[in-house]
Amino acid sequence: MTNRHGILITGGTGFIGRGLVPPLLKEGHTVTIFHRNPSSKRWLAPYADQLTFIQGDVGNFSHILAAVEQSRPRVIFHFGAILSLLCEEDPATAVQTNAMGTFYVLEAARLFGVEQVIFASSVGTFGYDLDDQVDLNDRTLQRPSLVYGVTKVFGEQLGRFYRRKYGIDFRGIRYQSIMGPGVRTPGVVQFTSWVLETCAQGKPFHFPVPPETTVEVLYIKDAIRATLALSKAPREQIRSVNYLLDGIKPAPSAADLAEITRRKIPGAKVSFDEADAAGRRKMLLRKPINGCFAEQEWGWKPQYDLESAVDDFLQEYRANRQLYDGPQ
Repeated sequence: MTNRHGILITGGTGFIGRGLVPPLLKEGHTVTIFHRNPSSKRWLAPYADQLTFIQGDVGNFSHILAAVEQSRPRVIFHFGAILSLLCEEDPATAVQTNAMGTFYVLEAARLFGVEQVIFASSVGTFGYDLDDQVDLNDRTLQRPSLVYGVTKVFGEQLGRFYRRKYGIDFRGIRYQSIMGPGVRTPGVVQFTSWVLETCAQGKPFHFPVPPETTVEVLYIKDAIRATLALSKAPREQIRSVNYLLDGIKPAPSAADLAEITRRKIPGAKVSFDEADAAGRRKMLLRKPINGCFAEQEWGWKPQYDLESAVDDFLQEYRANRQLYDGPQ
């Protein structure tokens, strides 16, 4: 029989996955963490005696089947994936891990009677050739430019199929750039977090983009709150199934981040490099995000603006600096 409170998190030691752990435990859930890298368990050391850890590869069907059979969850938060830049370097592994891994999770959910699967998708499911559309919303044509986005579109659509065909309560969030302490995945867009960490360490930070470059960004605590809110929303309210989220508005520019970093961290030194930045800037130029369907269907509203996000970021970083600056 399925444990009524059972939760399985694939990629559970990752940036968003590990952030789900404290509130889920506080609510009384039994939480199992499926992870690949044993050293990443250090992020959850304060909760280790309350968790079950299963090491495995999300791109291996037998590993996923065994994890779901062992944990017998009511809900799977599926966050195990290879992210954007690494996907471009190794498309074959990206497809196996991200696309086939999502199929394995959904099939295991069907076989073992899992009620709900929450899927980590991405704004990367929308490409860069967006014509003259004013903003991105959940009705925008998905035409991804990168293989990472291709695998996420596959996951979204396969989840809709499993929802219709087998009754699994599949729901997805198309995350934008997530800002918060402890981001370790390589990527140009990570400057939204790295400028604060680097300057808090007393080091200068060099932006890889021009000052005017803007990025749609969501603070990590809002990302976690949204994930849990989507999971808890009544099923009859879920119509769009996969959702964009409003985040920090207006979307900050690199210049905005430089200004607030200097203001919050006295003596902070930042610089910009215009050379060879045109291509990187192009990869970041997307339309503004309109999360109207998440707001209409399950009441999503972000709590953090840029000022409060930076304040909370620095408080969290300084309180846990040994963890964030430790071995990666």
